[in-house]
Amino acid sequence: MERMNIMLFHSTFGLRPAVKDAADRLRAAGHEVWTPDLFEGRTFDTVEEGMEHQDGIGKDELLKRAVLAAAPYSERGLVYAGFSLGASVAQTLALGDEKARGLLLLHGTSDIAETASVDELPVQLHVASPDAFETDDWLNTWYLQMGRTGADVEIYRYPGAGHLYTDPELPDYDEEAAKATWQVALGFLDSL
Repeated sequence: MERMNIMLFHSTFGLRPAVKDAADRLRAAGHEVWTPDLFEGRTFDTVEEGMEHQDGIGKDELLKRAVLAAAPYSERGLVYAGFSLGASVAQTLALGDEKARGLLLLHGTSDIAETASVDELPVQLHVASPDAFETDDWLNTWYLQMGRTGADVEIYRYPGAGHLYTDPELPDYDEEAAKATWQVALGFLDSL
């Protein structure tokens, strides 16, 4: 197994303990992990509060913060990863980084620029089913568009789980789905 360099982005709840625990889990598996704080220390208890803060920062500023966080390490060939909002950020960065080694999306995706092009970038998505933020129609479109970019995409769906089902401190938590997600995700990282 080769050690991966992973840039792990938090959700709209901010850099909560679940993100730090996920980073520790990845480190225990032998990887190097960075967890940039795009909200500069702010965390939130509800998705509404987090989204209000996120909207106040603005998409361009969030992406700027993410790029600045990743830039010192991008020469190493990063695996971009993230939770929900963080998955959206990770996807955008990975599709723009020709040295990206992989993309691990937990609970989220993003729009894809028509000009995006990658060379068989390994992508793995883990998502609840159903998920109000990642509807079936959206995911079908997303999958086709990712395929057109040249990405090699796998999708894992977890029936009955809530949107952020890997965070034990949130009502969405689903222990069985979270355990399965981490088992598959660690295997994905080992395959890169």
